[in-house]
Amino acid sequence: MMRTNISDRGIGSDITHLSDEQVQKIHAASLEILECIGVRLHLQKAIDLLKKAGAKVSDGNLVHIPLRLVEKALSTVPKDVTLYNRNGNPAMPLGGARCFFGPGSDCLNIIDHRTGERRKPILQDVIEGVRLGDALPNIDFIMSMLLPSDVDQTLADTYQTEVMLTNTTKPIIVVSYETQGLENSIEMAEAVVGGAEALREKPIMTCYINVVSGAVHNEDALEKLLYLSGKGLPSLYIPGSSAGVTSPMTQAGAIALDNAGMLVGLILSQLTREGAPMIISAMDPAAMDMRTMVSPYAYPEKGFIRSVSQRYNLPTFSLAGGSDSKVVDQQAAAEAALTIMADVLMGGNIIHDLGYLESGLTYSFVQLAICNQIVDWVKAFFKGIEVNDETLALDDIVKVGANGSYLGTKHTRKHHKETWYPDLFERGIYKDWERKGSKSLAGRAAERVQEILANHQPEPLAEEIKARLSQIVNNGTTNGNYG
Repeated sequence: MMRTNISDRGIGSDITHLSDEQVQKIHAASLEILECIGVRLHLQKAIDLLKKAGAKVSDGNLVHIPLRLVEKALSTVPKDVTLYNRNGNPAMPLGGARCFFGPGSDCLNIIDHRTGERRKPILQDVIEGVRLGDALPNIDFIMSMLLPSDVDQTLADTYQTEVMLTNTTKPIIVVSYETQGLENSIEMAEAVVGGAEALREKPIMTCYINVVSGAVHNEDALEKLLYLSGKGLPSLYIPGSSAGVTSPMTQAGAIALDNAGMLVGLILSQLTREGAPMIISAMDPAAMDMRTMVSPYAYPEKGFIRSVSQRYNLPTFSLAGGSDSKVVDQQAAAEAALTIMADVLMGGNIIHDLGYLESGLTYSFVQLAICNQIVDWVKAFFKGIEVNDETLALDDIVKVGANGSYLGTKHTRKHHKETWYPDLFERGIYKDWERKGSKSLAGRAAERVQEILANHQPEPLAEEIKARLSQIVNNGTTNGNYG
């Protein structure tokens, strides 16, 4: 069964792939992994927290976590999380089946929308990408999209955060390379909103924490989780295994293991600060393509882990709008559309990676603009219709009769703007399309990107805040490293 959610703040449904019995089996398998098999933690502080709470530790860092710690954590974690914009207004009320859309982070290459060249990105590309995302109406949050190659790589995440806070008012999701980079990002966000308490009350930023797998929790990921939880800020603790490599090949086994890893993060967040908000994974483990040894982004095995995460009634983080194509072509558009619709049907709350190409290695502003149009189409699909005396138009039907035309009626003039009209997808006749230059979708999207970048100016930060952000970046540059 599918139930839809339509509101000003999001779209979505709660279709499920798995039966209640199947969900319970996967949940039970996750619990068995935690208690009987154990998970490896590579941070002593995290091990000590779990040990003090009643977990057993063997072989140095193999931690066995009892069921009661899972149940306690699920009883204290907030069931809803709201991310705010830079002006302090609620922008993303996460939970239920509401869906919000945004790009990804840290691609190693960019396809230049002006030349079509695939090249290494620079910081100016990050600036342009954030400004583009700020302007596109169906992009709800911002990520860095690109890893700039022309800055100190130990400070790249700090530069990215400065750019995002300066060039958009939308909520931000950062990815930091070391814990100090996350601390820099949070310090900048606190400067923007007016302090630590203000950020905790109305968070404009969270961090996507990449975890090696459900079984192995790396030191860096654990440090970031404890830091964010300690400050009472939302975290995305996402074990991202590759099925067949770092988790079982079968989807059920891979999900059970990644879900166990998510529960580790959930428990640690609540042991650090009871009531710390957390966003959990709705990203199904991608199975390694054994023909190419590439971990795909546009795979159809989606929605299963979301069926499990629904059991916990917590906000979720998902993936769509990317493609394994190397260029913006028919495959890229098809895979973006299929994955976006699939994730909306599943009801993932935060849907990221719009604009990704080449299995996450390359970014395209043109692809992001196309994804913005696809999301607009999907929103129109879920919008529904009004059914009342006015919309049934029986009076007009009587007047026009069985053989008449409605083109000239007042009713048509009144309501014709209510239907959905694309601004990138082509609907004109062939001769009109030829007269406009016979442009492809990618060509029209590239023009739209250039138009936005030429004309859109994001809402500026106060000069004193901009100076503070630059100071944080410069402190890292002066020190030469994060230490």
